[in-house]
Amino acid sequence: MNKRQAFVAAALAGLCATSAVSAAAHDAPATTGDKEKCYGVAKAGQNDCASADGAHSCAGQATQDNLPGEWAYVAKGTCTQAGGSLKPVKAAKQAK
Repeated sequence: MNKRQAFVAAALAGLCATSAVSAAAHDAPATTGDKEKCYGVAKAGQNDCASADGAHSCAGQATQDNLPGEWAYVAKGTCTQAGGSLKPVKAAKQAK
């Protein structure tokens, strides 16, 4: 294997590892060790994963601060103190 082939193989291995880590983070439980998912406290661009309402599927894509469907991991027991919720807040239905 020449240097170019080795470089390509290493790059592909890195992409596969990144994909596996990303998928694991997306499917992470609501609590992880000493952290828990807290909805409504993520700052714009600082959410930890997909939005609860399906607006996007990646971390860092929140468009505004404190959206009810966006979440971030916080220290266990601090979510409600920070003004968040342990469950996503459903958007209110608009009156017709």
